[in-house]
Formats: sequence, C-alpha cells, structure tokens
Amino acid sequence: MPNRFDSYSVEVRVDMKITREVIAKLPKTDLHVHLGGSMRLETLIDLAIKDGVALPSYTVHGLKETVFKENYHSLEEYLKCFVYAGAVMQKPENLSRIAYELAVDNQNEGVRYVEVRFAPQRYAGGEMDLPQVLEAVNDGLSRAKCEFNSRDVIVSGAEPPFDYGIIACAMRYFTRKSSQYFKHIFLVHAHSSSDSIFGLASLELAGAIVKTRRENGIPVVAIDIAGREKGYPPIHHREAYMLAHRNFLNKTVHAGEAYGPESIFQAITELGADRIGHGTSLFNAEAISDRSIADKQRYIDDLVRFIAGRRVTIEVCLTSNMQTDPELRRLEDHPFRRMIDNRLSCTICTDNRTVSNTTVTDEIFKAVSVFDLSPAQLKNLVAYGFKRSFFPHSYRNKRVYVKRCMDYFEEIIANSIST
Repeated sequence: MPNRFDSYSVEVRVDMKITREVIAKLPKTDLHVHLGGSMRLETLIDLAIKDGVALPSYTVHGLKETVFKENYHSLEEYLKCFVYAGAVMQKPENLSRIAYELAVDNQNEGVRYVEVRFAPQRYAGGEMDLPQVLEAVNDGLSRAKCEFNSRDVIVSGAEPPFDYGIIACAMRYFTRKSSQYFKHIFLVHAHSSSDSIFGLASLELAGAIVKTRRENGIPVVAIDIAGREKGYPPIHHREAYMLAHRNFLNKTVHAGEAYGPESIFQAITELGADRIGHGTSLFNAEAISDRSIADKQRYIDDLVRFIAGRRVTIEVCLTSNMQTDPELRRLEDHPFRRMIDNRLSCTICTDNRTVSNTTVTDEIFKAVSVFDLSPAQLKNLVAYGFKRSFFPHSYRNKRVYVKRCMDYFEEIIANSIST
C-alpha cells in the first residue's frame, strides 16, 4: 500500500481532543478477535438452556460474577471461560448465530473490517466435520455483511462497506477431552508422542482450510496457533504452516503472550508469521530463558529491529493482556508505548470482547488516553489495521478499500473539528 497513510494529512488543532464519541464513529478493524470469547452472554444463556448445557449461573450478572470476571489471575483462568462457550458451539445453527451477532456488534461500533478467529477442531467430530464448521461461521458473517452493505449509505458510496476474513486456529496443546475431534486423533495415533499429535492435528487443519477455501470459496484468510505457549513451541506446527504457505494462506501466531521473546522469534523464523498475536514479552530481556543467549539486551534490540524491518505487525490487545499477565500492574507499563516509539507496525484489537468486557472503541480510547497518542499516531494505528489485514480479495481491491476507509476517517475527523 502507498506510504501516504504514514502521515496525517488533515489539518488539526494542536489541542484537539480525541473523544470516545469520535473514535466510535471512525472506521476501524479488529484483526484479533476470538469467536468463542466474544459471544453475547444472553446468547450463551439462551443456547445453554436450549441444548441442556450446565452453567454456573443463568443470568448475565451471575456469569460475570462466577466466570466472566473483571480480573483474572492468569492466562489459564482466563481461558476457562472458553469451556462454557465451547459447549454451546457444537451445532451449525449455533455457530452461525454467534458469528452473525459478533459481526453486528462490530458494525454497531464502526468496525468495517474484522478477522474472526476460532479453532474449528474444537467444534468438529460430532454433528459437523471441519468444512461444515467453517461453513456455519461463514454463513453468519456473510449474512451480517449482506444486510449491512444493503444500507443506503453503503450503496451510495457515502460510507465504506463491511467485510471480513476468517482465521482458523490450530492448538498448541489439547487433550482427549478437548473435543470429539481431538479424542479421535488420539485414538488413531495411539502410539505417537503428544507433540507429534499436536503437529499432525495442525497439519490436518491446514489441509482442511486450504481445500474448503478452494472448493467452497469461504474467505479463510490465515492460519494461527493458540493455547498454552510455555512448553509447546511453534516448531511442532512447522509442516502445517509450510502447507499453508505453499497454498497462499497468510500466517499469524499467538506468541510472546505467556512466554519470552524467543517465542516471537521462532514464530517468525520457524513458521514465517506475517503477524504476531500479543507479543507482550518483546522488550522483556528478563523473560528470555534460552541459556545460549549471553547478551539478552542485544537479543532484544536485534529482535525489535528484525520485526520493524520486516513490518511484522503486532496485534495488540491491551485489556486482555492486563487480565492475563500478572506482571502488568498498570496499563502504562504495557509495551505498546515502546512499540510505537520503535515505529513498529501495530494494530489495536479486542482479543475477546465478552471475556474481557471490551470493544474496539474501548481499546483504542485506552490507547489514545493512556499513551497520549496524537491524531497522527491514531490515524497510523487505524491505517495499519486496514493495510496489514489479510483482506480476502485482490490487492487492487484492497487498495481501493483501504483508501475508502481512510478517506472516511478523514471526513469524520474534519467534521469533528468543524463542530
């Protein structure tokens, strides 16, 4: 994309205040949002009652007290929320509804492009196979897109349309109890090591998404690996990522969230990651556990330069990181400030709208307020979200789409100044 988006072209007052109301109107992206972690609690309760799934409470207030808390002690506690969400995501009609509502929730706060990620293997093996899981989610997202884009302001070209991509997550770790699909994998590969089985599952997922995208035209734009990071290195998933690479799939990796900077380096060098999910340990030399690295600070400096030079984008999730990283006492301590200062390509994301009780608007407002971002920095941040997306259409169309969104951004800012 042209570099014109790296500078702020609208004349703004030095004292211009970027309010939450202005941010809500701006065209935005969310490139890191989990389907299971972003389900409406009312929907979780409704589906649980319908499907006979036990919940610790059947009220929104009760679930917020017992499961979906304001604060969590660790990433492991945070991930327990997905157990309840996953239990009601085993039917195609449920997946379609959840995906539809997620798209609508994003549209209602100005998000014009979203990449929804989930682990298809968690929901396959019962009523659905892997392609059917992908089809069910795509059905909901597509329906929401068609409805939104039929609005007069979109048809007339006054505002940019809504679009989306799907990211399929492989799991670094799972057990026989994680899903019917994973249970079958362990049965079939009874004499293989767990690490080998994790890699085989990822390879199977990569093959399924490549075939489904080719044959059904579903916009699966990338592969990801998620789950427990410590003790489950990315190298086990290399074959899956190489298969994805050979079939023109983009690649993102959860890395540097619950392990040191080496995890980020391995995600890029071993898996060829185009983007990194979280990356909160990037500047933490003390988090390096590889004893062969003698000069830890130099390693950090080299890694930052390596990422910056290759424009590997960091998917930053401020609220989520505060909830899962016990070392982050204040939001001001989040490495996002250093990422910006080092001119890294960053985009603000929610991670899990429901689990973290947040929105894209909330996250950007936190970034602007806490880290004192200028209007120019805000524009760059929003632009990176569109530019570094895995847009599912042609590059020519992507350029047109990004320009439409950023022109609309400038229009909103100009109107805000004039009023």
